[in-house]
Amino acid sequence: MPKQGKRIKEARSKIDHAQGYSPVEAFGLAKEGSFAKFDESIDAAIGLAVDPRHADQNVRGSVVLPHGTGKTVRVAVFAKGDKANEAKEAGADIVGAEDLVEKIQKENFLDFDKVIATPDMMPLVGRIGRTLGPRGMMPNPKTGTVTFDVAAAIKESKGGKVDFRVDKAGNLHVVVGRKSFTAEQLAENFEALMDKIMRLRPASAKGNYLKNVSVSSTMGAGVRVDKSNYK
Repeated sequence: MPKQGKRIKEARSKIDHAQGYSPVEAFGLAKEGSFAKFDESIDAAIGLAVDPRHADQNVRGSVVLPHGTGKTVRVAVFAKGDKANEAKEAGADIVGAEDLVEKIQKENFLDFDKVIATPDMMPLVGRIGRTLGPRGMMPNPKTGTVTFDVAAAIKESKGGKVDFRVDKAGNLHVVVGRKSFTAEQLAENFEALMDKIMRLRPASAKGNYLKNVSVSSTMGAGVRVDKSNYK
């Protein structure tokens, strides 16, 4: 294991792993404890008391972060005719139909981050579900990526929209910004995310819905967030 530098040790020694911090404090500590030479992403890890094996507890959704993610998002749109033209005018990076499906199948073309499709294109997009699904890019009505309002969907995706879905253990991992953001900006993004997650609480989820919350940079230590303010 590589030796930790003096500054990293000092920064991480300030984190009390048994304590829950306010979002602003937590993001401040996460930024302090990050010494990578690139603009690391800042992530939130959220544990929910749900059982994703039950369809009604499979928490998933999307939210537009007030300050965006700090990442340039390349959007691919499956559409035809007027909707294809609308997508191009709205700033989609890639627009296609059968031709795009064929390119993905034959060339493993995946030079995009988000996929949007009009409802009539979904039978076609279904052919590449095994490619898009594991990468979290399969369009879904619940996340607003299956829609005839492609212009609005593109604007949201490029403006900081993030999708999330619990894993098999009931955990969410969501990017809330970059290290270059201020702690206040990260906290505002985080609060928007938490508000959406709390509103998605399944009626069948019993007891404490929110088990634990922590934030960290890509290569930094986790900082626990006080979850008592989220009901």
